[in-house]
Amino acid sequence: MITLTVNGSPRELARNSTIAGLLGSLGIDPRLVVVEHNRAIVRDREAYGSLNLDNGDVVEIVHFVGGG
Repeated sequence: MITLTVNGSPRELARNSTIAGLLGSLGIDPRLVVVEHNRAIVRDREAYGSLNLDNGDVVEIVHFVGGG
């Protein structure tokens, strides 16, 4: 297991987890969010499945909200 911080809260995940796996475990559609991984925005959503998370990583997930 690894421990990381997701939107300010600690979370445990299995080793070799990816951003895509994290989003899936949270029930989040990757098309509707922006992900910041260790203070860098992950601009390529295709990379979500290959970007492994490590112990101590910090992930911020920002949802888009429509409205006016």
